[in-house]
Amino acid sequence: MASDHRTRLTPEKRQAQLTALGVAALVDRPLDALTIEYLAAQAGVSRGLLFYYFGSKQGLHRAVVQAARDGMLRATEPALDLAPLDRLRDTLTRIVQFVRGHRGTFYSLVRGAASGDPEVREVVEQARGLHADRLIAVFRELGAADSELLRIALRSWVAFAEEVLVESALNTDMPDDEIVAFLERSATSVAGSVDPAGSRSGWL
Repeated sequence: MASDHRTRLTPEKRQAQLTALGVAALVDRPLDALTIEYLAAQAGVSRGLLFYYFGSKQGLHRAVVQAARDGMLRATEPALDLAPLDRLRDTLTRIVQFVRGHRGTFYSLVRGAASGDPEVREVVEQARGLHADRLIAVFRELGAADSELLRIALRSWVAFAEEVLVESALNTDMPDDEIVAFLERSATSVAGSVDPAGSRSGWL
């Protein structure tokens, strides 16, 4: 960081840099263990500077979780040029790859929903909501009727998929394609249980 002092980063860039260091720290430590003191030591800056940018440990956690969430969402952005089921499979494949390539980040995001900070929980819930919206778009294209029950079912599936990813992608050496195939089958089954007409549309 010594060269950064000479470069005179703007406040926005300095905060983004510190946030990125916080995200990187999730590789080998859980979110709860990410403290102002630890990040200050890693960045070679004073604790006061961290408090200036983030206000508190909770503020640091909110910034780090939001940056981690945005990185995951960018990495798993659906390929809209693909047919719906191909798009679902491609997205699930990239999610599994992201989870295995960013183990600490994903784990902190999933467990962030249990954080004592409501703003951290809200950041995680926003990610879940967007994942559910992406699923809903797939099944609506396949002919499923938009309904409150479909939205509830697929939103619940997202939480289920997180646990599957923790137990399979993080805790076993199960092949990626096996995890993806299971997630695809489970998602289509959930959507089909809400809208049996899906079986007539060829996606069950």
